[in-house]
Amino acid sequence: MLRKLYDWTISLAARKSAAAWLAVIAFLESSVFLIPADVLFVPMGIARPKKVWHYAIIATVMSVLGGILGWYIGHYAYETVAKPVLHFYGKLDTFEAMRGSTSADMILLLLITSGLSHLPPMKVVTILSGAAGVNIWLFILSAIITRGARFFLLAWLLQRFGEPIRNFIEKRLGLIAATVAVILILLFMVVKYLHA
Repeated sequence: MLRKLYDWTISLAARKSAAAWLAVIAFLESSVFLIPADVLFVPMGIARPKKVWHYAIIATVMSVLGGILGWYIGHYAYETVAKPVLHFYGKLDTFEAMRGSTSADMILLLLITSGLSHLPPMKVVTILSGAAGVNIWLFILSAIITRGARFFLLAWLLQRFGEPIRNFIEKRLGLIAATVAVILILLFMVVKYLHA
């Protein structure tokens, strides 16, 4: 099922309405959808390199708006909406453990790592941020910076290198971003431990 959903998302890049679909996928990815917007963003940027910065703006704005929806779901509709969504994706137990033991600082760090590398998935962190009562304005600022950094980096790579960079983005960029995310988490834990 996941492969079919992935293939369907990629197929949207060839449509005339691709930019609208990018907006929809970027919005939903941050609150309830499984496939990241990058899957659509990359082929669109390769096909239309002159529009890649426009696509980065669309993806960033809609991803942040979707994150705000995720925050509101976690804050105001945890029992009725968030729990069924998290259960559907098999993330409810992990989420419940994180919700009970994660500080606001750690949630903000997770938002940064998720925004940059999808580690953990964006939807989980946006819902967790709302459920834990992270300040909405701090949440929005963090989302703008991290999602913007990711999509504008992708735009720069696509415009600078074109089609040859596609394999690197699909195979290695996620690993590099995940490595950076792990380093950030470890640094945070060291600093927290030293100040304890």
